[in-house]
Amino acid sequence: MSTHVPPRVLHVLTGPTAVGKTALALDWAEANDAEIVSCDASLFYRGMDIGTAKPAAAERARVPHHLIDICDVRERMDVARYVELARAAVADIAARGRRVLVTGGSGFYLKAFFGPVADEIAVPPELRAEIEARLARDGLGSLLDELRRLNPDGLGALDVKNPRRVTRALERCRASGKTLAELAADFAARPGPFADWELRAVRLDRDPGELRERIVRRVELMLRDGLVDEVRRLRDEGLEENPSAASAIGYRETLAMLRGDLPQSELAGAIATNTWGLVRKQRTWFRTQLPADKIRVLPAKDVTAETLFGDW
Repeated sequence: MSTHVPPRVLHVLTGPTAVGKTALALDWAEANDAEIVSCDASLFYRGMDIGTAKPAAAERARVPHHLIDICDVRERMDVARYVELARAAVADIAARGRRVLVTGGSGFYLKAFFGPVADEIAVPPELRAEIEARLARDGLGSLLDELRRLNPDGLGALDVKNPRRVTRALERCRASGKTLAELAADFAARPGPFADWELRAVRLDRDPGELRERIVRRVELMLRDGLVDEVRRLRDEGLEENPSAASAIGYRETLAMLRGDLPQSELAGAIATNTWGLVRKQRTWFRTQLPADKIRVLPAKDVTAETLFGDW
């Protein structure tokens, strides 16, 4: 295996849940003097271990990991904070002369490594409060009427049935004085937070039947290893106060079971079904949202640490 890597290179390994990223990432990082920067939203939270298949202590002892266990379950995480922490972690690793391997499957956070992900439009609190009050008082149609007046050329691909997206769009137009098309053009022209790094990215995939079997086995192991007790403890620590953490697959179904909304006999099936639904969304998202010219797609079952990044 080549030991020469040009300066400022980010190796990125992604793929859907249960595809086999963790084991391959550990093997590659260990063989290439690399450290791992996590890009998995569920791994941010302390105590969310079993249901996230978080790397075990022994695995993290083999290879240093960054951006795991950085939040309590009550805390909110957003992409702006993630970018700040990821940039600091990458700079620290590089400063010590080690390689960087970014790994995970959380699309919105992953996208930060390929381009801009958050605009810089400052929305005054009073404007946000005004629009939220109008939404509650007059309904979504009122906001859409104003948004259409401000955008005579149309609303593009905006999901007009999603109150959060419509509200955010109106906030940004009002705060900036620009149309959605102008804002989109400005956004596309901005450099991403890692624009000064070369990316070498691989997306793993598997045959759907094989992937579904892996999901079923994974859920069985999680339940055997104590997922229900983990969720019960996290609920006492405030899990339900954080919608993002509480809605993570495995956790939301177990919370429903603990509330009496889901029979325990149906828990494993519900988690497996919803995990497969997530995998389908992930695969579509990867195909449509990540730049095809910057990422290789490889069959996970045929890849080893030696062949992962090919002749790069």
